[in-house]
Parts: sequence; C-alpha cells; structure tokens
Amino acid sequence: MLKKSIRRAGTTLGAALLSMTMSAAPASADEVISTSNQATQRIVVRVDISEQKMTVIQGDKRVHTWPVSTARPGKITPRGTYQPQFFSPNHKSSKYNNAPMPWSVFYSGDYAIHGTTSVNQLGAPASAGCVRLHPDNAKVLYSMIYETGKNDAFIVVQD
Repeated sequence: MLKKSIRRAGTTLGAALLSMTMSAAPASADEVISTSNQATQRIVVRVDISEQKMTVIQGDKRVHTWPVSTARPGKITPRGTYQPQFFSPNHKSSKYNNAPMPWSVFYSGDYAIHGTTSVNQLGAPASAGCVRLHPDNAKVLYSMIYETGKNDAFIVVQD
C-alpha cells in the first residue's frame, strides 16, 4: 500500500507551486503520500527539476517552497523516490576539491540535498548532481528531517 502511495507522490506539481515564500498552506492530493493519522508529521520533499524548485510538505501542509540547483548539462540528478540515508552537517566533498556541502541529507549513494555557497545560481541547473539549496534553507530542511526521523521522510525527485 505504501509503495502505491509513494508512486502517486511522484506526479507533477505543475501549477501547484505558488510563491517562493509560503505559510503553511494545505497540500494538494497529489502532494501527500498518505492521509492516515500516522502521517501527520511525515515530511515529503519534492524536487521539481524542470522548475528548479523544492516543495516541503509536512503532514498535509506545504510549509516551504525554495529555489534549488540540480545537475548542470552533462551531469545527472537521479529521479525517483528515496528516503534519507545519512546526515552530515559540515560535509566536504571528497570528489570536488573539498567543496563545502553544509547541512547534507544524503538520499542515494553520493547524492545529497545540501547548502551551497553559489546562491546566485539557485533556480538554474548548476550542480554536479546533488540538489543545492540556500544554506539557511538547507539547515531548516536538515533539522526538520533529523527531528522527524529518516523513516518518516521521503524525497521525490521528478522532472
């Protein structure tokens, strides 16, 4: 049942993404993974690659919408539905000259959502494959997922 619900969460948000700063607004039916009482604090992080935006849903409320940077041409940000694997608050890249990756939430091998110093590139593809956020937003997301727990967080990366 959960797998079926997770697949449904991968549908396109399209026009559902509103302004860049939002108060807790109700999530649409295709944004939530489950309507059960157990899902009241579940976090769904939806990364829309075509829009270069992230929507964070907690329970049944959209609580954040932020610009992101995903893979630049020639690189790839894997699509799919994931759960966080591990956290690293002060991570440095072992592949890219110790580049800072603050507030990293790793979700698929070497791929993570993390803060970036290249905030001027947010909203456009620019990364080597990770999902980049403003460091302040990355810290908020990291804290939300860390406090809620890996088992109650889902990361949906879609076109």
